[in-house]
Amino acid sequence: MENNKKTVRQTVNSDGLCLIIADIGINHNGDLDIAKKLIYEAANAGFNAVKFQKRTIEEVYTPEELDRYRESPFGTTNREQKNGLEFGLKEYQEIDSFCRKNNIDWFASTWDLKSQEFLSKFDLKYNKIASAMLTVTPLLHKVASEKKYTFISTGMSTDKEIDNAVEIFMEYNCPFELMHCTSAYPTEDYEVNLNGIKTLREKYNCNVGYSGHEKAVAISIAAAVLGATSVERHITLDRTMYGSDQAASLEPQGFQALVNGIRKVKVALGDGEIGFILESEKPARKSLATPHWYKKMSSKDS
Repeated sequence: MENNKKTVRQTVNSDGLCLIIADIGINHNGDLDIAKKLIYEAANAGFNAVKFQKRTIEEVYTPEELDRYRESPFGTTNREQKNGLEFGLKEYQEIDSFCRKNNIDWFASTWDLKSQEFLSKFDLKYNKIASAMLTVTPLLHKVASEKKYTFISTGMSTDKEIDNAVEIFMEYNCPFELMHCTSAYPTEDYEVNLNGIKTLREKYNCNVGYSGHEKAVAISIAAAVLGATSVERHITLDRTMYGSDQAASLEPQGFQALVNGIRKVKVALGDGEIGFILESEKPARKSLATPHWYKKMSSKDS
């Protein structure tokens, strides 16, 4: 997989910094104004990209499931709820334009082949395989055939399932990045297992990111310390809003904390070289590193 590793490093972020993704998902609640506010806040905080979810409702769910009773802001059936959360071509055209104006990339995870085809209408840099789609091999083949850099989340997946996904992307010579993930919303600290980043990197010899569903930002920042080449977090304007992903999302005040924290630790990690004196250390060395008693001793010895 060495060739894939080199491709990854050239494709994601040429400056070597961690790519930070704001996962809007369906937290826009079908409201384009909310989506635009989230895009603006993410861009202003310094995220590199925003991500959405795209589904063809009739392809993903059975008629029985869609007709099931479900109260929501959109009506009293599951169909009304699902349709209410979806954006169509007009909305995504506006999203595409708005992201360009705000100098931020966008992409989406898809849950069916028609939705993946839909995304081809736009000039997107990235694809995304959601954890729930990791076992859907026709979708994996479709995405891999596009040869766009793809983030592959590994939540609720077995070793064999991850192996299969990696083999498909290697078969198509499609650049990819695995993302360590726990599919619990929100995720408890003891469920995160950040060392899984190292395990995936060593096993598959590829870049590994982190898709987090925990509260707060400390764990996501720690993922960057462990070498995650991307960090993805759900975002929202208000965690009390309607929606299953809201509780595991960051609010605007957390956006900047996440980005600043990751950027600071990546810089602070440095290159690991030691045994030399920084220019900024020289004044302290001159005034502090030679105490008077040692100067006296040294002068006697000379």
